[in-house]
Amino acid sequence: MELEPEPGAEPEPCPEPPAHHLSVAELDRELDSRSELIDDKEFDIPQVDTPPTLESILNETDDEEESFVLEDPFLLNIDNTDTHSYDTSSVASSDSGDRTHLKRKKKLHDSLSLHGSVIRLSLLKGISAQIVSAADKVDAGLPTAIAASNLIAVGTSHGLALIFDQNQALRLCLGSTAVGAQYGAISALSINNDCSRLLCGFAKGQITMWDLASGKLLRSITDAHPPGTAILHIKFTDDPTLAICNDSGGSVFELSFKRVMGVRTCESRCLFSGSKGEVCCIEPLHAKVELRDHPITQYSLLAMASLTKILVIGLKPSLKVWMTFPYGRMDPSSVPLLAWHFVAVQNSVNPMLAFCRGDVVHFLLVKRDDSGAIHVTKQRQLHLHYDLINFTWINSRTAVLLDSVEKLHVIDRQTQEELETIEISEVQLVYNSSHFKSLATGGNVSEALALVGEKACYQSISSCGGQIFYLGTKSVHVMTLRSWRERVDHLLKQERLTDALALAWSFHEGKAKAVVGLSGDTSKRKAVIADRMVEVLLHYADRTLKKCPDQGKIQVMEQHFQDVVPVIVDYCLLLQRTDLLFNQIYDKMSENSVAKGIFLECLEPYILSDKLMGITAQVMKDLLLHFQDKNRLENLEACIVHMDITSLDIQQVVQLCWENRLYDAMIYVYNSGMNDFISPMEKLFKVIAPPLNAGKSLTDEQVVMGNKLLVYISCCLAGRAYPLGDIPEDLVPLVKNQVFEFLIRLHSAEGSVDEEVYPYICTLLHFDTREFLNVLALTFEDFKNDKQAVEYQQRIVDILLKVMVENSDFTPSQVGCLFTFLARQLAKPNNTLFVNRTLFDQVLEFLCSPDDDSRHSERQQVLLELLQAGGIVQFEENRLIQMAEKAEFYQICEFMYERELRYDKIIGCYLRDPVRKEEVFNYIHNILSMPGYSAEEKQLVWHKALEHIEELLLLSPCKAADLVAIHFNEQIESIITNLQDPFLLFQFLKSLLDPREGVNQDLIHLPPCITEQFIELLCQYNPEQVLDTLKVLECCRLEETIQITQKHQLHEASLYLLEKKGDIHGAFLVMLERLQSKLLMLTQEDESLSDLSLLENIEDTLMKTIALCQRNSHNLDQQQQEALWFPLLEAMMSPQKSSGSSQCPYSEY
Repeated sequence: MELEPEPGAEPEPCPEPPAHHLSVAELDRELDSRSELIDDKEFDIPQVDTPPTLESILNETDDEEESFVLEDPFLLNIDNTDTHSYDTSSVASSDSGDRTHLKRKKKLHDSLSLHGSVIRLSLLKGISAQIVSAADKVDAGLPTAIAASNLIAVGTSHGLALIFDQNQALRLCLGSTAVGAQYGAISALSINNDCSRLLCGFAKGQITMWDLASGKLLRSITDAHPPGTAILHIKFTDDPTLAICNDSGGSVFELSFKRVMGVRTCESRCLFSGSKGEVCCIEPLHAKVELRDHPITQYSLLAMASLTKILVIGLKPSLKVWMTFPYGRMDPSSVPLLAWHFVAVQNSVNPMLAFCRGDVVHFLLVKRDDSGAIHVTKQRQLHLHYDLINFTWINSRTAVLLDSVEKLHVIDRQTQEELETIEISEVQLVYNSSHFKSLATGGNVSEALALVGEKACYQSISSCGGQIFYLGTKSVHVMTLRSWRERVDHLLKQERLTDALALAWSFHEGKAKAVVGLSGDTSKRKAVIADRMVEVLLHYADRTLKKCPDQGKIQVMEQHFQDVVPVIVDYCLLLQRTDLLFNQIYDKMSENSVAKGIFLECLEPYILSDKLMGITAQVMKDLLLHFQDKNRLENLEACIVHMDITSLDIQQVVQLCWENRLYDAMIYVYNSGMNDFISPMEKLFKVIAPPLNAGKSLTDEQVVMGNKLLVYISCCLAGRAYPLGDIPEDLVPLVKNQVFEFLIRLHSAEGSVDEEVYPYICTLLHFDTREFLNVLALTFEDFKNDKQAVEYQQRIVDILLKVMVENSDFTPSQVGCLFTFLARQLAKPNNTLFVNRTLFDQVLEFLCSPDDDSRHSERQQVLLELLQAGGIVQFEENRLIQMAEKAEFYQICEFMYERELRYDKIIGCYLRDPVRKEEVFNYIHNILSMPGYSAEEKQLVWHKALEHIEELLLLSPCKAADLVAIHFNEQIESIITNLQDPFLLFQFLKSLLDPREGVNQDLIHLPPCITEQFIELLCQYNPEQVLDTLKVLECCRLEETIQITQKHQLHEASLYLLEKKGDIHGAFLVMLERLQSKLLMLTQEDESLSDLSLLENIEDTLMKTIALCQRNSHNLDQQQQEALWFPLLEAMMSPQKSSGSSQCPYSEY
């Protein structure tokens, strides 16, 4: 097809760029001059002249203002009709860019959710075949660029543009190989909004415009930009008279199309000069028809990516720079990418710009305020672990990313979750490297631009209507999102039934990502999905039964069904389709006994959590029989108390429960099945009453029954159902009355002649008095303004008194529990109970009876609890104290004295109480030290403690000494004087004066004679401790102490004191005398009688004497030293001189 130039068109390119343009510096100045219009805080973007480092950008926190919301499917304009789908495989093109993985520290989190297959990649066979045919038949060359709208345009290396319709039929073949030889390959294509015009950019810089209805050439533009540069991008804006082109010189031009007097013209204006920084990617903001009235569209926004920064400018009403953003440092071979899309944030729809270079995607939300200013807000970044070469929005929530090794990644924009990854090497993607290198014009481009071009595939990928088209060297593929139903069916074809159900449920709950094909309101969508899930569940059940292993161990069959049946049950219950579960599904499972058992066991957790209602009578019956056969009685009971058993044979179930000791279940069946609350009590009483009445111990099983009976009675009286839930409100008063009437019966229904009166109350009191009374106490709490209940209360109290006071079988603790209970009730405000005070006196006599010495501690504790519960008002206090003292109930005495503030009297209580006597020291210390007591009270306690000081010393000398040091410091000497027992005095002084005993010595100020008295006693009672004690005593008179130690012949102590005094010679004489006396013993002893112990003793004394001489020699003159060493040597030689060496048995020593 030959091209004819349009009349009036200039065939020669303009040697210089058009005059009307702005350099990058001028753009910067314009931005600065208008800075007052820009809110820096709103932009959150650094100034151009102070670009941030890459690290600072990556570390910024930029959370989204608000989560995305689902857009109206109509807004998304997603075409979900299947194109001709054909799976193909081929080797990757050799010209497929850099395949090298770059190591990244930041990685996208792996998706843990199941999404199934989200996208479908299909070969457009019709278009692909015709591209190959055109290359053969008309020498069209290889495909180089693609643009998609309602039509698909494919440019070729020989300058032709092939136009295909939606049926893949070739509609037009625009251009000719002759023009292709002149202009070079088509390097860029663009179709306007209404599909009426096509712009073609060529490798040698020319631009042509075509009428897509008639196939007529409308414009041939040769002077829109500097000559010798290839067209990298040509893009229509939403204004059909305005387009943008970007050439291999890195410049960007605005093309304005006009028609004057029938003559079509094109005016060019430079928006960005490549001499100041090369732009290699441009993206005008396009709005769909329904968004054409959006206020942001009036600015005709254009995003441009240079090798160093991103710019967003407004073309209308006048040129204005709205934002710049520097990249920072990154891999120079990475491809800059830009992509616009309208998204819904904060209940308003606004454009969002995604831009990236390398492995980090930035998102900018662009808004217009009421004043007309545009604000840009950073959103959360997307950090990847691969290099991107393409970013395409497929809808407002989903983006499709292509990395440098030709893998597609489907990303959910909001959660940043990766939904799917697939290889597309089979596409043999076309790269635009030759155009970026401008090989057709001699390769006159910068090295930086040529390096980026190695992986550039801008013109090979085009999106429209929710579809993305990929241009290969011999084919065109289309990628679409699968519909929700297709995604479920895709898993079913792979027999991944569990995954298919999980995916369908995520659609049902609105948690799935990249959802396509669901419309209408929520309830309608859920209904559609639920119907499909029911079909899958029925198919799943059939398939499970068919694939059941016929042979092998029973465990294999059980495992087979355990893997499947719980899934079916789960989803039936999630869908609230119990009708399906208990009819069609259960009927199918009942065909196999193993499957049936697994099915029934799966119901248990739902029954226990009260999530399963409406079980059919047959299933319920089968469930009970199954647990019974398996001997899983605990599971059986747990299920019964959560089931509506009115449709079953009640008596049969009761018999089943009783025989298997399932008492909770039995009570529940009586209550909920027959509204009978008394029969279970009668049955349990019949078991525990006989052994209690006979005085026998209960078995463990009977104790369990008794405890359940108490809890059951408590629940009935409190209006609660047993073992869980609540009694219906209309039945609560009736049940309470029935239980009270039952408890106060004079005789049981089948009682013997000699049965005691009020058998039920007697039985409960014998079983556990305290707990039964606690049950009554809790019940009485609810008796307010209820005349009948108050009457029951008085009646029960009268019966309790009659039974326990007139019956000698009850222990003091049990009787005490009753009166403690009564005291608490009587002490309440608005009390209506009446109890004869004489009964309390009888209880006092009973507990304090001197004739009964048994259970002393128990009786005292019972009486104490009674008094603390308010029973004190029932007694005459003086009589109570007298009886308590007589009974040696010292805790009772303490309680009474404390009420009367007679704290001094309590000291005697402690001293006489064998259990608590050691606590007296803390008590005295607390009274004398703590606030809250008057001076008079403290003084009385002080005097009383001083009176009993000897008793306190006998009780614990150490604790008494500590008490004296703190509170009786000035009385220490008088205490010492008054102590008659010398050993007790010794213990007191040792505890008081020996620092090792723990008494604070700073509190003690005693005359030296007291210390010497202590040392004298120490020499008498514990002489081996004298030396160690002298070493720690802080003060003592040396001369007097030496006399004491010498008096008691404690040589080592005397040595220590003399040496401490400085009398070294005196100390030496003590040791020498001792050594000589032992040596004399050695020479006088008969050899046969001597032993080694004496020899060892001499050696020990010698070593200590030598040590004394050595320690002090350095402080002595020559004469003084000789006075030590020579007598020592003389003493050691004297045995040999006196008896001769041959006669001394130890001469060798």
